[in-house]
This record gives sequence, C-alpha cells and structure tokens, in this order.
Amino acid sequence: MRALVFTRPNTVELLDVAPPVPSDGEVVVAVRAVGICGSELHGIGDSHFRSPPLIMGHEFSGTTSDGRRVTVNPLLSCGTCDLCGLGREQLCRRRQILGIHRPGAFAEHVAVPEHALHPLAPTMSFETAAMIEPLANAVHALNLARPAEGARIAVLGAGTIGLVSLLVARQHSDEVTVCDLSEARLAVAERLGAAAVGPTLTGEFDVIIDAVGAAATHRLSVQRLRPGGTAVWVGLLSGDAGFDGQQIVREEKHVVGSYCYTGAEFAHAVALAETVALDWTSPFDLADGATIFTELMRGRQDVVKAVLRP
Repeated sequence: MRALVFTRPNTVELLDVAPPVPSDGEVVVAVRAVGICGSELHGIGDSHFRSPPLIMGHEFSGTTSDGRRVTVNPLLSCGTCDLCGLGREQLCRRRQILGIHRPGAFAEHVAVPEHALHPLAPTMSFETAAMIEPLANAVHALNLARPAEGARIAVLGAGTIGLVSLLVARQHSDEVTVCDLSEARLAVAERLGAAAVGPTLTGEFDVIIDAVGAAATHRLSVQRLRPGGTAVWVGLLSGDAGFDGQQIVREEKHVVGSYCYTGAEFAHAVALAETVALDWTSPFDLADGATIFTELMRGRQDVVKAVLRP
C-alpha cells in the first residue's frame, strides 16, 4: 500500500509499504481522510519523540471492512496504571499514540484496536470527521480552564488548535478574542465567531488558551491574565517557559498544561463535530502528501488545515 513515511529528520516520503496485519482485538481501517497536525510539522526536526521510519497521522476517519464509517481515538491507554485508575487516561504511564508510538494513518490502511473506534453520523463527511481529534484537544483544554459563563477568553494562535479552541470557547462565552499574525487565519477566526481578532493582545482576560507554545506566547498568556485567571498551554512549539514567575505568585495566576483528552472528552467531540463549523480544511491527495507536508513545514500560510485523502 502507499504510505507517507517519516524517513529521516525533516523528511517525509511517499513509499510502498506492507499493509498492516491486525493483532487480536484490532481491525483494519481504510483511511478516507487524515489531517496533518502542527505537532508533526514541528516534531520531525529530530527523532527525540518520533523515531523514523514511521508512518505518522493521528487525526483520521475511514471505513472498516464491514462497512462502518468511523473515526478513531488515537490515544491508547493501558487502563491499569494509577493514572488510568484516576480517570486520567491521557496521562497513562504506558500510553501509546497512533502515528507516534505505532504506525498511523498517513496511509491507505491502518490497524487500530476495535475499542478505539467511534461511529460517525451518516451525514458527516470524512474530512469533518478527521477534525474530531483536534476538537477533542480543545474540549479538554476548556474543561481544564473551567471558564465561567460569559468569561473573557483569548486564544493565542489561529491555526487548527486555536480555531477549534475558539469553537469550544464559544460554547461558554460570546467574548472570545483571537490573536495571530496571519490576516487570512484571523479572517477564518472572525467567520467562526470571534468577537475580536488582531495581531496583538491587549486588555486582560479570565482565560487564555495558548495554542502556539512559543516563549513569546507563553509570556503573553501570563501577562494578559487577570489576577486569579487561568492560562492553558496546548501548543508545543517551544520548551521555553518564558514567563515571570513572581507575577504568578503575587497575582495567583494559574498556568495549566493540556495534553490530549479523556475518552469521554473524545466522545463529546464526536457529538460536538455535528454542530460546529469544521468546513475550513483543504483537501489534498495522499500522492501529493510529501509536497504539501514539506511546504507547510517550511512556513506555507495559505492552508490552515491540510487533510490528506488516500
């Protein structure tokens, strides 16, 4: 089968590889749509977290051999460690993620555990269903933030995670501001219901979602919080914290990391995807995957979310 393979640092290639052989309890999904995640674009500069050769791809939908239309929760937890016992399976000590620890969906077929499947509504497109995984990340981030009704919320970054965070934040408040340097992406945020958009962030907010993860946005997320407010860090661009620790103490500000989602939050995202606007993806054939992936990795800005279609 054809697959887009991470073969060495900063390189993906379209290759012919052996089709997956499912283990006990697994099924093979024919991939119909798979999103390119920012964490993949930024995460293949070295092999610290992902080891080549690897088929990446964890945001996807497709069909099973018996004709079911599904999306897949790519976070596979052990179910037996202390954190799983606390209901925090996203922090499982033995977690595996499709496309990181085992072959993912940048391919024509992928083997997944049966229990990870979620059925799709008959009317939902496969491209929309490929957006459920990032949407689940936003559900988790806003659950961590626990904004009050009508809270002043800011989202830093209008990439995929920033835009789905806007969509989930709009479930809590009409006062959501989105900050990004790209006018095109800000235009999408405005269309999706942002109350204000711009390249800089002024004023103060009850909740700030950092969907970028740069040192500068880390710093800004703390600076623009009201005393006692909460910043939720979702982006993974940099490991540099970048903020003033004394401000955290003196104003009792909260900084919370957000990673993936619980199983219940993923299921919530499946339902939510039927009611929010996820129609801002750009489809590409898997055959063009290496080209579009490389262009995005080098900074192409006119595509907010690329979705590959095997």
